Amino acid sequence: MTLTDEDCLPETLAFNEQYEAAAASRPARAQAPSAATLALLRRTRLGGDTPPVRLPHGQDRVVEGVKVRFFVPDRVDGVYLHIHGGGWAFGSADGQDERLWRLAEQARLAVVSVDYRLAPEHPFPAGPDDCEAAARWLVEHASSALGTERLLIGGESAGAHLSVLTLLRLRDRHGITGAFRAAHLLFGPYDLSMTPSQRSFGARQLLSNTDTIRGSYELFTPGMGAEQRRSPEVSPLFADLHGLPPARIVVGTEDPLLDDSLFLAARWQAAGAPVQLGVVAGAMHGFTLFPLTVTERQLRRERDFLASA
Repeated sequence: MTLTDEDCLPETLAFNEQYEAAAASRPARAQAPSAATLALLRRTRLGGDTPPVRLPHGQDRVVEGVKVRFFVPDRVDGVYLHIHGGGWAFGSADGQDERLWRLAEQARLAVVSVDYRLAPEHPFPAGPDDCEAAARWLVEHASSALGTERLLIGGESAGAHLSVLTLLRLRDRHGITGAFRAAHLLFGPYDLSMTPSQRSFGARQLLSNTDTIRGSYELFTPGMGAEQRRSPEVSPLFADLHGLPPARIVVGTEDPLLDDSLFLAARWQAAGAPVQLGVVAGAMHGFTLFPLTVTERQLRRERDFLASA
């Protein structure tokens, strides 16, 4: 495992300590959050306590019955299907407008963010169904609607998981391979029966820990046991990964999902597709939500990967 950004380690670890110290004042993500807690968490920016900034550059549309948000710069050389994170229960397509608009302009991509249905009101397979529908629409209509057939896909956390499921569904259900040229996967959970790093992380009050992960799985896949969650339709780490595009997979060393990225990268590469694996020294889950040096570096690498894929 090769680490990146070790020169930033003091800053990154200091931020982690500050975040843990402030944990008592943040809304708790209980395993069975009340409706009021869900509503509060959904109103605030992921990782923060203020509402997200909604930019006029974003255009809300409905395609194939799914809400999506478009960011279209003056020049479009490709389309990035973005799937947001939030444990399948939080987050929204308009939760990262500033970041997505900057990516659209700098990488010359039309960014299409999926506002998939959230658990617990809409558990599995509702979210994957919405992402699959949006991806199929792009395969069929990107050329006429956005002037390009160059498609890319990716997301953060639960969005990375849904990105891989979407590629697998396109391949297995519709015989579609090669339509998406690359996948960008940030700190995703790929084994919902829990990898060793998920189980052993413990109760540290970072953005995610063993209990919050387990609670997210209960919300997203209620009533499923560990063996059911190992189904390739739920946990892509157990799927046949042949025919998938080149990928960039990123995770931090202080993330309970560390094993998921390490294992997925190995299996992805063994299946025949190139993989760039980035393991960020000291970074916790969701680190790109915060104003850190490693965040700016990661966003630059993301832009360069997607622009050149």
